[in-house]
Amino acid sequence: MTDINDKNYISRIVEALIFASSKPVSSKDLLPYIGDYESDEIIQIIQKRYNETSGIELQKISAYNTPSYYAFRTHPDLAARLNIERNIEKPLSRVATEVLSIIAYHQPITRSEIEDIRGISLSRGTIDILLEHEWIKPLGRRRTPGRPLTWGTTIAFLDYFGLASLDDLPGMDELKSTGLLRKGATIGGLDEGSSVTDESEENNYETNIEDSI
Repeated sequence: MTDINDKNYISRIVEALIFASSKPVSSKDLLPYIGDYESDEIIQIIQKRYNETSGIELQKISAYNTPSYYAFRTHPDLAARLNIERNIEKPLSRVATEVLSIIAYHQPITRSEIEDIRGISLSRGTIDILLEHEWIKPLGRRRTPGRPLTWGTTIAFLDYFGLASLDDLPGMDELKSTGLLRKGATIGGLDEGSSVTDESEENNYETNIEDSI
């Protein structure tokens, strides 16, 4: 008879849950299944089943100020053999791509700060497009006059672009090589040595995070 409190049995349930999900599964969603065990403890058991001899891996995805999420992905060394070209019905405009890049590298960031970096006003439609893709979300309000809303990227953004965390964002040379950044340009003065977020920024706004992505 199976012991429902057995660690390996619980890991099998969690493995099946993540495998069956069409979206990354949050550590919060795992709590009803893991009992008194830590989620990292269960995840490590599953990850050991998918070593370098496997075609897939269980990856931890971490966004800014958000619980960890988990998803099965193909091993990076197999990506080139599995790439499929397909037409995108609604490709992002140049403006939307630029705004998304600014938010990703400078989050949490306000609308006026985005406009300062771009040197031009930002239309509401651009934000709406990124919200429609579920790639950005409001992070909270700054403790400054007017309490402006700040924006950041989502787990869906990381999952779509195959990133485990914001630390995996491409550097300036990579952005230029892909055409997402003009030669000689920068993203608001960002350089290779800059970090994505600043500790002083993190302490200067009120969080208001929703669980949904």
